[in-house]
Amino acid sequence: MNLETLPAAIAEAAAEIDTALAVLLPPDAGEEAPLFAAMRYATIGGGKKLRGFLVLETARLFGVARGSAIRVAAAVEMLHGYSLVHDDLPAMDDDDLRRGKPTVHKAWDEATAILAGDALQTQAFATLAAPQTHADGEIRATLCLRLAQAAGAQGMVGGQMLDMLAEVATAPLEREAVLRLQQLKTGRLIEFAAEAGGILGQAAPPLRQRLLAYGRDIGTAFQIADDLLDLTATPEQAGKATGKDAAAGKATLLGLLGPERARLYAVELIARAKAELDVFGARADLLCALADHVISRRH
Repeated sequence: MNLETLPAAIAEAAAEIDTALAVLLPPDAGEEAPLFAAMRYATIGGGKKLRGFLVLETARLFGVARGSAIRVAAAVEMLHGYSLVHDDLPAMDDDDLRRGKPTVHKAWDEATAILAGDALQTQAFATLAAPQTHADGEIRATLCLRLAQAAGAQGMVGGQMLDMLAEVATAPLEREAVLRLQQLKTGRLIEFAAEAGGILGQAAPPLRQRLLAYGRDIGTAFQIADDLLDLTATPEQAGKATGKDAAAGKATLLGLLGPERARLYAVELIARAKAELDVFGARADLLCALADHVISRRH
């Protein structure tokens, strides 16, 4: 497995996850149809679903049943979809374009976007908690707990708060502060996705720690690559508005280190991430290829 075979594997996984989302999300019907339609619009058929792919690939390391892994992957993509819907709102990053199409608050309105995000978040936990996800209730509870920790006040949401505060700070953040901000805002959900397969597979704690470390490093590298794309890509390539971070005064490692040093740091992170997978041998080849893809992608 290498970077040449990775796109087909990602596309296949994304199609599987989309099929699951189509079943797990409410159908576009009834009096609440605008809400249900907005939820589906935000999640089905858009993006590469890399976080869901991470769940599937780490679950494969431990022989987890595909049906269980797909449900967890779909739940992660629901949670991620909610975060994007809310992140795009005028009160947050105020974006009109996401994945090459109008953002939810543009396609509907702000109130519907807020409710769609709320509903996607709760549906993610309902999916994890359902008996169909795993027969063992303790495993389901652990998945819910770890996702809540990754997504909440001391995870993704906390990172978003730090991001907003950095925009109005009187002095630039130091490197460690920026690193923590980005690890919370972007990295925590990627960490959960990497660990989830180990949770489903009842992996030994040292193996789960390796998956967490892998997720942490590729999460940081992913954000650096995203910031580089914001600087260099066109809106058509990125599928969203670009060049906004510098104008908004965003705190980024790219802004602190400059493009070349930031790129080299991302390369170092990817090497470190792949080293964490050595224990799995060739079974982790796709995960290693994904790590390389994180910093080579063009959108």
